[in-house]
Amino acid sequence: MKSASLLSLSLLAASCFADLEPITAEATVDAPVAEVWRAWTTSKGAEAWMVAHAEIEMKVGGIWRTHYSKDGRIGDPGTIENELLAFDPERMFAIRIKKVPERFPFKSAFRDMWTVVYLDPVGTDRTKVTVRGMGFKDDEESKKMRAFFEAGNKYELDVLVKHFERK
Repeated sequence: MKSASLLSLSLLAASCFADLEPITAEATVDAPVAEVWRAWTTSKGAEAWMVAHAEIEMKVGGIWRTHYSKDGRIGDPGTIENELLAFDPERMFAIRIKKVPERFPFKSAFRDMWTVVYLDPVGTDRTKVTVRGMGFKDDEESKKMRAFFEAGNKYELDVLVKHFERK
């Protein structure tokens, strides 16, 4: 009886902290995979379309420091730090937020999530980009952060598509 109660309690606790479905955003970019890869994974590439400032360390365990504000600088309170968890060159990379900017509203929920970006060739000159955010929990802060990233990832891919349309 005691072990059945403990099992029930464990299952209930696990369900309270269960991950919600991943969020997914997709877009097809008018550029070959190699160009899209560089746009995401190099400082110069990220600064061309995504952020005002970037320092990208492309190695497992490497830190990606970015800043969206032109008036900011890497290392100030507005800096975002992501850790590179894994990558397969020109195919995918996975990052996890290591340090959020000072004004980021989700002070706890970010610790459970990570993002995987997949690049798939569509012919020789186009690339399908899929961004998947995972690790969202069922608590209120995580749900709000999930909505934030759902909209943000879609916006980011729209900007990436437009960046390559101009070329």
